[in-house]
Amino acid sequence: MKLLRYGAAGEEKPGLLDDGGRLRDLSDRISDFSPETLAPERLHALTELDASTLPQVDGSPRLGPPVSGVGKIVCIGLNYEDHAREAGLPIPDEPVIFQKAITALAAPNDPLVLPKGSEKSDWEVELAVVIGRRAQYVSQSQAADCIAGYSVFNDVSERAYQIEGTGQWTKGKSFDGFAPLGPWLVTPDEVPDPQNLKIWLEINGERRQDGNTKTMIWGVTALISFVSNYMTLLPGDVLATGTPPGVGFGHKPPVFLKPGDTMRLGIEGLGEQRLEVKAWS
Repeated sequence: MKLLRYGAAGEEKPGLLDDGGRLRDLSDRISDFSPETLAPERLHALTELDASTLPQVDGSPRLGPPVSGVGKIVCIGLNYEDHAREAGLPIPDEPVIFQKAITALAAPNDPLVLPKGSEKSDWEVELAVVIGRRAQYVSQSQAADCIAGYSVFNDVSERAYQIEGTGQWTKGKSFDGFAPLGPWLVTPDEVPDPQNLKIWLEINGERRQDGNTKTMIWGVTALISFVSNYMTLLPGDVLATGTPPGVGFGHKPPVFLKPGDTMRLGIEGLGEQRLEVKAWS
């Protein structure tokens, strides 16, 4: 299933896309896609619905993040070997964990507003995993049962904040709007192999990232298991699994976002984001 939340910011309603690509309202069947409703068995029960009997939503409403009540955004750095090389960094011996502030969470198609004075804001398309069941000290074999679904994620980063001065990843990656998520939460039954998905990003129509999740150093279940040794993952948490090569600061010379740019990014079977870049005002 392709689950989503639609409507004005803060007023989103739950919905789904039917097999014909039509948006259907789920408000009478579920209150929201939130930590309380993300258990895999709860979402699986929705597959028994006849989508054609659900109210159709006309037009092209705004889509919000596909889950609400996100508790934390946990990210993995340097999880594609070729991306580590373009960054001039050694291949890590174990997954690199950092977090983004919850206030960075954003809708998939809302404008991306750059920080004041931003000169080195960058893009990173990533496969996101939304947790549906509490995960603490889980094995890789148990990790799959903790997944509510998958989504597209953009780990937007201000490289000056991240690398220069005191240099802190969380500081460089947590500005408001720096974590667009969506458009959909796609349940695992529609993603039989998360380690073989095309993943790409374009800036102003030019392909900048063009990869496949099969080149991850650590796969989805390995990451869930690893992270669960250091922090408990709760329903609604988002785990971003790293980005393939082609980020702006990896180009020679580096290329960064500027007002007026358009970012378009997507993952096979998980949909696309389209974000207009704007200056702070």
